[in-house]
Formats: sequence, C-alpha cells, structure tokens
Amino acid sequence: MNIFWIYILKNKIDGEPYYGYTDNLERRLKEHDIDKKWKFIACEGYASELDARERERKLKHYGQARTHLKNRLRRSFQL
Repeated sequence: MNIFWIYILKNKIDGEPYYGYTDNLERRLKEHDIDKKWKFIACEGYASELDARERERKLKHYGQARTHLKNRLRRSFQL
C-alpha cells in the first residue's frame, strides 16, 4: 500500500511556510534541497491520495486549518 504525504517546510531566509504533497517523501525533500534553503517542520501520512490532496489544499488555502495544525504541533512538542 502506498502512503501519500503532506509535508510542511519553512524557508530559512524569509520564514515562509511551504505545504506540499507527494507519494515519495524522501525524493521530494531532496528535490527541495532541504538542507540549504528549507527546514523540515512536519509531515502527515495518508492511505488515500484523495485525502492527502484535500488536506494539502486546506493547508494552502484556509487559515483555520493552518492555525489548528500550528496549535497541535505546539502542544505535541511541549515537554
């Protein structure tokens, strides 16, 4: 079974986030040249390609989805 990934990167220069979709996370991060320009923030895996694409669309176009994700990540990384 394939896993479809939504990933979040942060631009090291201007701090802007990037939301992307792929079925091969390792390859896609290499294509972004992750170590030089981008910082990896998080990823989510989906069994359904349709669900992954819908999640990517919501993250790119709806502030509420981004806010919810940011809050969830903050809670997850608090010790």
